[in-house]
Amino acid sequence: MSDFDIPAFLRGLTQRSGVYRMYSLDSELLYVGKAKNLKSRVSSYFRARGLNAKTVALVSRIDHIEITVTGSEAEALLLEQTLIKKHRPQYNILLKDDKSYPYLHLSDHAYPLLSYRRGKRKGAGRYFGPYPNSSAVREALSYLQRLFQIRSCEDSYFNHRSRPCLQHEIKRCSAPCVGIISADDYRRDIEHATLFLEGNSRVLLQALQASMTAAAEALQFERAGEIRDQIELLRRIQERQFVERGNHNADVWAVIEWQEILCVQRMTFRAGRMVNSQSFFPEDRAGDGLETVLISYMSQFYLGGHAADGLPDVIVADVAIEDLVVLLEALRIQEGAKMTHARGVRGEQRQWLHMAQENARAGAQTRISGRQAAKLKMQKVAELLGLAAAPGRIECFDISHAQGEAAYASCVVYGDEGLDKKRYRRFSVKEVTAGDDYAALENAVTRHLTRLKDQDDLPGLLLIDGGKGQINRISTVLENLAISNLPAFGISKGTTRKSGWEYLWEAGAERPIMPNAHDEGFRLLQHVRDEAHRFAITGHRKERAKSRGQSEIESLPGIGPKRRKELLLHFGSLKNMRGAPKEEIERVPGISKTLAAQIFARLHGEE
Repeated sequence: MSDFDIPAFLRGLTQRSGVYRMYSLDSELLYVGKAKNLKSRVSSYFRARGLNAKTVALVSRIDHIEITVTGSEAEALLLEQTLIKKHRPQYNILLKDDKSYPYLHLSDHAYPLLSYRRGKRKGAGRYFGPYPNSSAVREALSYLQRLFQIRSCEDSYFNHRSRPCLQHEIKRCSAPCVGIISADDYRRDIEHATLFLEGNSRVLLQALQASMTAAAEALQFERAGEIRDQIELLRRIQERQFVERGNHNADVWAVIEWQEILCVQRMTFRAGRMVNSQSFFPEDRAGDGLETVLISYMSQFYLGGHAADGLPDVIVADVAIEDLVVLLEALRIQEGAKMTHARGVRGEQRQWLHMAQENARAGAQTRISGRQAAKLKMQKVAELLGLAAAPGRIECFDISHAQGEAAYASCVVYGDEGLDKKRYRRFSVKEVTAGDDYAALENAVTRHLTRLKDQDDLPGLLLIDGGKGQINRISTVLENLAISNLPAFGISKGTTRKSGWEYLWEAGAERPIMPNAHDEGFRLLQHVRDEAHRFAITGHRKERAKSRGQSEIESLPGIGPKRRKELLLHFGSLKNMRGAPKEEIERVPGISKTLAAQIFARLHGEE
């Protein structure tokens, strides 16, 4: 039992502004909050009445509280966001991680590459986004290739071209790799593409029109015609992609709770045009109100550096100005930004706010529809397999290897919102005989279910990509772990090996279940099995490529991390290195003639 005396702690609390941190008995950080008055805010968690169920659940786990006093509420907000970003407490409203969103990346290069990126923004250059989904990024990239013919190939490919590729032939690239376009003209196209991505379409159109006029006056009619086509395409894209609303830079925020689904919507307007719209679905585990959720999410978004398209001049949100004063002051301190707030009660801002609210409602409804569809499919699975209730979560295992090499087990998960990729797992199987699929499967399932049993987080259904032999082996694993009540089935393609003609095997059964190919529950099981197969193949291919390629580069004589990096930057791959003459290896920075000769000999087995 804890010896934390809550009444005594509350009596001794200061009334100054600061940050409080709530910990569980095992010192797990549960919640981080900031307060203008620490005594008043922390005491509110321990009232005798008026707390909702989520707040009661949080308070029931508190073992001790730590505080940090700050000079102002703005400083408290900055500290709060730093701690949330670092520790990600489970009861805080958490911004979705950067790696979940796709971006467009403009590289730092003499002839910059514009490419699709997902993940942390590590590379040098500029990032545009985040975009709501990968389709939006690829659509924008396609537009830019048609408009400005910017290269899309990686440096390893770009550096070794001797003639234009197919992208140039279909007018999607101006072929800077072979000097068809000058550096100045390519730089001009990059500037135009940047204007497009920043939403400055009016400035871009004026620049293109001036270029068209100049080309016509210089009697360069073919060039003038090309620019005219660019202008027409740009106008068609604008009609399709953007919504005109005034002439300001604004971020519009709204939050909706619909049937226990929270949706925070951000709509981005730059130069009066809507250039982005994002839906976020935070979990309100601490039972905060909608305004608190919205302000917390906005604070993490701006103070955490997630506003890749720049800070707006005005934030439009239906919250009291006094609730945003602290955030605006923190942004002034951290970013030097002078931003204002509007509640969206009249004029164009009212239209913007209404649009954001409607999009938030649509996002929540879409999320609910997805959950309902997933629940219906789960019910069909229960009917097909004769289960007493629909499984809350399906986990499926598959084994992939190449003649025993780089054996990998994959586990994919289907939950109440469809495929749950955050819970996917891969298992490198090295403790069993190469090629023994049964032992590899037994090893991976045992490791996985042992962990889930300890966490009291077992799935509702275990699915195995295999037939009678595999599922009987897994049945033994379940008995050894004392969880034999967990439903487990195998799915195999039978003698024909054709999709749609699979059998379902239950442990101990002599005859399989042969479902109708159009059964919705059966089609869901096929879908999950196919995803497990894809995920396993991806894992074993990466491992095999690493062991065959990278390990050979690492074994080259006299090559450390720095020289290995230079070799890979110069050649792009081990295959290109093998095909290069010794003189080309000598051109790599840090590689002497003697070392180049040794590397060449090792690559060609001449030692």
